[in-house]
Amino acid sequence: MPRAAAGLETLRRRADFLAAKDAVKIGGPLIGLQLRDRGETDALPRVGITVTKRIGGAVERNRMKRRLREAIRLTLPAAARPGCDYVLIARRAVLDADFARLVRDLGDALRRAHGRLDRPSKVGAAAPDASPPLPRPRGAA
Repeated sequence: MPRAAAGLETLRRRADFLAAKDAVKIGGPLIGLQLRDRGETDALPRVGITVTKRIGGAVERNRMKRRLREAIRLTLPAAARPGCDYVLIARRAVLDADFARLVRDLGDALRRAHGRLDRPSKVGAAAPDASPPLPRPRGAA
């Protein structure tokens, strides 16, 4: 059974990983981070780790996951928001990077993702006093 750090739950279902894929995405040299707000303010934050097979063999992938789990244990309980899902995507550089840098990069990615989550969405938002666009005359290019 997967373990999670204190105050965190583990993502287990594929549907939860796929839902996080459509949320806030942060890229970095060591890890990618996907953050999804489930809208449940009283639920524990959940975390999942993804390491694809094309990164390396099972031994390397397991080593990357162990390093990421420890970085999560040190960083996420203090920074995680209730009701959010966090998916970490390992890059090959996780194997050789200094552990302090890994923890620092995870903290930076969390701050950036939370900042994007707090920013109002611009998609579909029109200015309140803007009039609707005028129809184009027929035959106009």
